[in-house]
Amino acid sequence: MQNINILNQSSTILLTIFISILFLILGVIYSRKYRGINNYLVANRSVGTFSLTTSLVASALGAWILFGPASAATWGGIGAVIGYSLGTAFPLFILIYLGEKFRKNFSKCKTLIEVIRVKFGSKLFKLILFLSIFYMTIFLIAEVTAVSILIKYISGTSLWITAFIIIFTSLVYTLYGGLRASIFTDNIQFIILILLLIIVLSHLISFNANQFNFKTIHLNKPELLSLHYLPNYTAGMTFFIAVAATNLFHQGNWQRVYAAKDNKVLKKSLIFSFLIIIPIVFFMGFSGLIAVSENKNVIPDLAFFSLLLKDQVLILSIIIILLAISLTISSIDTLINAISSLVIVDGKKIIKFGGNYLNLSKYFIIFLSIITFYVASKGFSILYLFLLADLFCCAAVLTIFISFYNKSINEKNAYISIIFGLIIGLLLFPSPDFSKSILVGVLFPLEVFPAFMTQSLLFLSFILATFSPVLVWKIK
Repeated sequence: MQNINILNQSSTILLTIFISILFLILGVIYSRKYRGINNYLVANRSVGTFSLTTSLVASALGAWILFGPASAATWGGIGAVIGYSLGTAFPLFILIYLGEKFRKNFSKCKTLIEVIRVKFGSKLFKLILFLSIFYMTIFLIAEVTAVSILIKYISGTSLWITAFIIIFTSLVYTLYGGLRASIFTDNIQFIILILLLIIVLSHLISFNANQFNFKTIHLNKPELLSLHYLPNYTAGMTFFIAVAATNLFHQGNWQRVYAAKDNKVLKKSLIFSFLIIIPIVFFMGFSGLIAVSENKNVIPDLAFFSLLLKDQVLILSIIIILLAISLTISSIDTLINAISSLVIVDGKKIIKFGGNYLNLSKYFIIFLSIITFYVASKGFSILYLFLLADLFCCAAVLTIFISFYNKSINEKNAYISIIFGLIIGLLLFPSPDFSKSILVGVLFPLEVFPAFMTQSLLFLSFILATFSPVLVWKIK
């Protein structure tokens, strides 16, 4: 990856440290007056509409929005943009109904995994706990990787330096203050996010007025808007399913469901968040369509930045770093607290620990952070990491959530169906270059399969992972 080096490394590192420590100080100071396990896990179930809305939005819109939608758009067309937008926001709409149901029927629970244990039993509970921690860890890695790659692109700063600063500062205030600290910093990050996005989007529109429209795409890359372009459908469906399934399983969202002051606050916050998120994600995806229309050789992960920073404006680079760090930290603190809550609430059902489970969760998070630091320093494809995490959620989403309405789904067939869906999905999940999978190209040669299958591995892996579990629901 070629660096543009608009900022020097020293200035960039100092800026990153300053922003990260600022959030650390704010989180620690605020959370000092809110102690106790209920504040740590669910903010004492007292969060109002504004705080809950800003926290839901800030947590949902991590650094991935600067990479994922634009990257997907470069090959998946307008369908990928629409799928990404709806997939990100749709779970919030579902939570309006599920959230109220869970708050009423499982009022003493604090995590989705705890609800699953109460409903099904220990066997399925352990599986979902493992899947949840796994996918959130991958998400954590992807978020840190994203911001590290961006800062390297702008200034040439080594990946490991950014990764260390971001992880360390987020870790300190989140493990100290829990969900209360996370929500408070999310409020601040939301305001920063909106202000910076307005500046960025205004620049794109004003300085690229002649190019930033559908006409540019139609002239240079018409297939991305074409009704006959297959990826518009396959990518759109893939990203909708993948992102929606993941957000439905996201423990950070469920913590906020239980943190709401009452059902009225929860409903209003989810609706507001839904309406805020869709246009933001759509616009970011649209920038990817413009970027690849102007430069067919654009690096997908950097499509948005290649468009925004093509004139190498210093102030924009600083704004982008501020935006990326705010987005990343808002997601990281959510993920850290979510994983921590799973260990505290659900870990005791698996691990016999003589000490305090809150301390155990902190040790576990530190361990995962070391893994995150190591992997993020390698600079793997951001979109690929997110997709891998998404697949695990897709295998379980229908079985788990439909079971609350379909009483015929018991623990045994739920367990088997999820494992079945995961295996099928992994067999077809493409390699990093999307040219083959375990089944297609490794176990069996590519020539054995029809062209549609070899060209749509990602789509097929998510479709089958999501819907194949239905085939085994009736197993007794």
